[in-house]
Amino acid sequence: MFRIFKAKETKHLTYDKEKQKPVIRCSICTGEQVAGFKDIRTGKFTDIMLIRNEKDLQDFKNMYGITEIGKEF
Repeated sequence: MFRIFKAKETKHLTYDKEKQKPVIRCSICTGEQVAGFKDIRTGKFTDIMLIRNEKDLQDFKNMYGITEIGKEF
């Protein structure tokens, strides 16, 4: 069968597991949630994507192969 579009490949992106940890930053005032990585040594947060619902969170976890993620307020 001839296909016009290729099937989507699931490709895991990477992050430095020794220097960074996955975190969801939550705003106490607005409830906004942003997923990203926090540098363990410096505490610097690098935001990756906005989390609007459970599907966004699962997409983020699947992109990076994450099983556990912490929350910070």
